[in-house]
Amino acid sequence: MKHFLLTWLGTAVALLITANVVPGFFVKNFIAALVAVVVIGLVNAFIRPILSILAFPVTLLTFGLFTFVINALTLWLASVLTPGYGFEIQGFLPAFVGSIVLTIVSSLISYFLRAIL
Repeated sequence: MKHFLLTWLGTAVALLITANVVPGFFVKNFIAALVAVVVIGLVNAFIRPILSILAFPVTLLTFGLFTFVINALTLWLASVLTPGYGFEIQGFLPAFVGSIVLTIVSSLISYFLRAIL
C-alpha cells in the first residue's frame, strides 16, 4: 500500500512538473494531478493494451518508436476523459512531448524515492 501511494503521489508531482515544462499541457492544481493520474492508470490498464495489439505491426516496423505515439494517445485520451477536472492537453504535439517528459520526470522521481526509502 505504501508503494502504491508513493507511486501515485510521485506521478502526480511529475505531472505537475510536466505541465510547467510543456506548452499546451495544463494541470490546474495538485488535486487535478491526482485525479489525472488515476484516469491515466485506468486508460493504461484497459485501453493501452488494445492499442498496443492493434499497433504491433507498426511498432515492429519502427523498432519500437511507435510506442511513443501510443503513449501520447493514451495521455491525450486521459485528458479528454477528465473534462472540467483541471487536466487538459491541447493537441497531439503537447501530448507527445508531454509523454516523453512525463516518462523521464516520473522515472527520476521513482528512482529517488527508491533510493531514500
